[in-house]
Amino acid sequence: MFIDSGDPGLRPRPEGLGYVPGVSHVHDLTALEQGALVRRGEVSPAELVEHYLDRVARLDDVGAFVHRTAEQARERAVGLGSRPPEGAGPLWGVPTAVKDLNLSAGVRTAFGSAAYDDHVPEISDGVVLSLEAAGLVSLGKTATPEFGSPCYTEPEGHPPAVTPWDRTRMAGGSSGGAAAAVAAGLVPLAQGSDGGGSIRIPASCCGLVGLKPSLGRISGTPVYGDPIGLSTSGPLARTVRDAAALLDVLAGHRTGDPTWAPEPDGTFLDACDREPGRLRIARFIEPVIAETDVDPECHAAWEAASRLLEGLGHEVVDVPVPMSREAVPVFETCWAVLTAMSTAPEGREHLLRPLTRWLSERGRAASGPDLGLAIGAMRRHAAEAVRALAAYDAVLTPTLATVPLPVGALRDDADPAADFEAQKRFTPWTSAWNVTGMPAVSLPLHWSADGLPVGVMLAGRPAGDADLLALAAQVEQAAPWHHRRPPGW
Repeated sequence: MFIDSGDPGLRPRPEGLGYVPGVSHVHDLTALEQGALVRRGEVSPAELVEHYLDRVARLDDVGAFVHRTAEQARERAVGLGSRPPEGAGPLWGVPTAVKDLNLSAGVRTAFGSAAYDDHVPEISDGVVLSLEAAGLVSLGKTATPEFGSPCYTEPEGHPPAVTPWDRTRMAGGSSGGAAAAVAAGLVPLAQGSDGGGSIRIPASCCGLVGLKPSLGRISGTPVYGDPIGLSTSGPLARTVRDAAALLDVLAGHRTGDPTWAPEPDGTFLDACDREPGRLRIARFIEPVIAETDVDPECHAAWEAASRLLEGLGHEVVDVPVPMSREAVPVFETCWAVLTAMSTAPEGREHLLRPLTRWLSERGRAASGPDLGLAIGAMRRHAAEAVRALAAYDAVLTPTLATVPLPVGALRDDADPAADFEAQKRFTPWTSAWNVTGMPAVSLPLHWSADGLPVGVMLAGRPAGDADLLALAAQVEQAAPWHHRRPPGW
């Protein structure tokens, strides 16, 4: 069995068990490999938890966690025992973390806001319950910006979440803490959420796989905080297979869900072992939601991904942007109303950030008919895009318009409108797939000359998460990235 030797690595027990060729640290292994060690009895959940708690205590200089739950994690890991029960999934006993937007019973959940810094929910949401039912162990809450709105993660009263590839640069948002935690090896995989790119943006900044599943793939119970249908939870991981395994944990509808995606044939993890066949892949690079220049590194990543896909036998076709720029103000109305729904407790409104207050004012200025018309228009724009792409199996774009930016480069408390526009220029493609509800994944296929990760994004057919994962796994096998390690690993 593996034990923690007091340094960052693990050494074999005297009986010689637990040796993995070429691996000196348990965190070098994928989440699935760590789960396999648990199933074989070579490491216990408690040992894994201690290893990662030690790393979090020593190495979280990336702003990953806003609240650690070490004692709860130890208690839960011990309670799991040393071996999985019959029928347990492949991630049983593996450590993870929960985004600070998700309700966790008895655990401080602040939604990234100083206005909720003392909030302790009495219930857990469906995502947390799914993680627990699958035998994963949360080490705490990962950083998110206020109410998950911005695409950077600089929560009040906490350090900014930064990419471990350059700790002066942002981890992205709003799942920035989750991405920083996985990329720095503080947990092997984590859950995030994505209403306009909030999983894929930090995945690109941190050199990870970030999957936004299809609309209705993961339940929003019990809060159903996004009645418009833009946001969903999803996985952040270092490999496609790990992301697929976490999607298997999170996916599935619950009684009372207003809508859900059809069940796949088999598991999402199984889909990673399936040949995708020869696909028709559309590509475009013109920004969708803002006029902005595309960084040469992002352009190079997109071109290289195109050549890789062609080399795998796929047909890659240039297409016009499938969504009209007229969709932008419609999306913004819906986004502002969603922000306005995230109200502060009475008497604590002054603690809200300037960007939140500005967006909330926009949202409250929209009447009920305004919102209804915006939702209808958004549905029509989504249908237009889906029809335009119906002849294709996937769509390729860059994930972001630039490499990870310096901390503070987007935030502008003095001018929230300028802040919002800067965010749009940084992320001109991601929100299109929230509007259509199509699955989309950012893959870490490129590194800049300065050693910064640059993601490329593939979107799949509506409800085609399994087919998208099959393609992503094929891409990873052809151009693997798991061997890359950031400074401080």
